[in-house]
Amino acid sequence: MELLLVAAVALVDPDWRVLLAERPAGKPLAGLWEFPGGKVEPGERPEETLIRELREELGIAVEEPCLAPLTFASHPYETFHLLMPLYLCRRWSGFVRPLEGQRLAWVRPRDLRSYPMPPADEPLIPALIDLVGPPGSS
Repeated sequence: MELLLVAAVALVDPDWRVLLAERPAGKPLAGLWEFPGGKVEPGERPEETLIRELREELGIAVEEPCLAPLTFASHPYETFHLLMPLYLCRRWSGFVRPLEGQRLAWVRPRDLRSYPMPPADEPLIPALIDLVGPPGSS
């Protein structure tokens, strides 16, 4: 079974909300909400992937020191096994915009379970609730 490495990021705004993006129609798992990111290309490090993907998908610039590893998911799908490190980012340049036609939502960590997500993303929620939200937010 192929191992697929995908990097994802929890962008956290000044109001302690996390950005989710809806997978657009025509893509696998369309209609589900996920953390921004993408497939790590050959010869690319996960941090480089996130910098590239955030520029392409959301129009923001992120510097590598602003990406902090938070947790990871390991999930078997039918035809591949997904390994997905999740980074935390609170600083970026520019304004978040949906450049690929995807819907975006800024969500409080305690409300993340209200959004249908791919099976690999769901186990990442407790780390965000525990580590991202301010006191009393979970």
